[in-house]
Amino acid sequence: MRRRTAAAATLAAALTLTIAAPAPAAPAAPRPSPGSEPTLAAKLIGRQALAANDGWAAEGAGITGGATATADRVRVVRTRAELVAALGGDNTTNATDATPKIVYVAGTIDGFEGPDGTPLGCADLADPEYSLPAYLAAYDPAVWGRVNPSGPLEAARVRSVATQTAQTQINVGSNTTIVGLRGAKLTGLTLMIDRVANVIVRNLEFSDARDCFPAWSPTDGDTGNWNSQYDQISVRRSEHVWVDHNTFTDGDNPDDAQPLYFGRPWQVHDGSLDVTHTASLVTASWNRFVGRDKLMLIGSSNTVGPDVGRLRVTVRHNLFDGDLQRLPRVRFGQVDVHENHYRLGGAGFEYALGVGVQSAIHAENNFFTLADDVDPADLIHDWGGTALTERGSWVRRGDRLPRPVDLRAAYNAVHDPDLGGDAGWTPTLRAAPPLPTPLVPLAVDAWAGAGRLPL
Repeated sequence: MRRRTAAAATLAAALTLTIAAPAPAAPAAPRPSPGSEPTLAAKLIGRQALAANDGWAAEGAGITGGATATADRVRVVRTRAELVAALGGDNTTNATDATPKIVYVAGTIDGFEGPDGTPLGCADLADPEYSLPAYLAAYDPAVWGRVNPSGPLEAARVRSVATQTAQTQINVGSNTTIVGLRGAKLTGLTLMIDRVANVIVRNLEFSDARDCFPAWSPTDGDTGNWNSQYDQISVRRSEHVWVDHNTFTDGDNPDDAQPLYFGRPWQVHDGSLDVTHTASLVTASWNRFVGRDKLMLIGSSNTVGPDVGRLRVTVRHNLFDGDLQRLPRVRFGQVDVHENHYRLGGAGFEYALGVGVQSAIHAENNFFTLADDVDPADLIHDWGGTALTERGSWVRRGDRLPRPVDLRAAYNAVHDPDLGGDAGWTPTLRAAPPLPTPLVPLAVDAWAGAGRLPL
């Protein structure tokens, strides 16, 4: 009985929200559409700060987002144009707007929505000198060879990418909180958090951040690959970012429905939540990642340089559901991966934890629900790293009973060289004691993702 009581107390502590009281505000006028205006609970959550010690984002001064926003910088937005206006008014300069702001998203906002609300397609964003049939004819490896594309058609593709970036990449400034109201969705766009600090993104569904103009990389892998430009959330050169209770999917445009060109999949999607280019102090909590391929890349490249000492990220209480790789893949950073639920397996699955150059992953109390075709040894991939700390992992494979598993030992038994067991650091920024691993799926499946906050 004592152990059950302690476990229940730990679970309650992990789910507790610390909510700062908002400034008094006049009640909103009634609206007929449910979820179109902030409830009192939504107003409280809009001004909520990250709890003390809650992962790397809480380091130092912590993170408050737009909690101190004045009434004129609290907006409800329903269109791309309104979103840009609420973030500062001009998408080309919004990243420099550090005035505290709270943005509530109502309904669905489409990055491919023109200024007048007209839906745009890839053809509307293409440079006049670009066409996919001409591109495929020019750079077919049988004709062009295995060298990078160059010349007028590649230049036209690059100009097309620039046009799409201006349309679908939404720039976010410092001291910002973005909260989705009930059923809110951002589709076909990237939230770009670059060279800023103190940003909170919560309770949103991110869907289909598609690239109209993927790049052909003939030397990527044995036979070349198409690569996409756009993440759903991209954190670059920024600090103190909290991404919480969001859902990430490809919507009705899954990767397995894309055509093959040059014998390789036409890759229109990149990451869900990438932390790169010296970014640091990020907490990703209670998110749901469903059916995605390249999920979470931490670290831009293998080049030793400014990323050293950066890329400190906490990944906790997330559900990785049917995803294929980068859960996460880490270079250089001290990354605390704890109490996540992984439901993995099926066609295309590659690995969960990517141990990259000078990475320092601390993986603790993660639960892995695996299809029969996934062996525990497959959950780690060595991308040039040397060690990770891993403990408290449990695995349920197929219809077998769940059991504790030493993932690193399973990996080392079938791979060379072995990975060491000490990543060189011990996490201290945790707001609650870890849940016992068998309880992780119960908590995470119930609470992770958009629509779980009490809005």
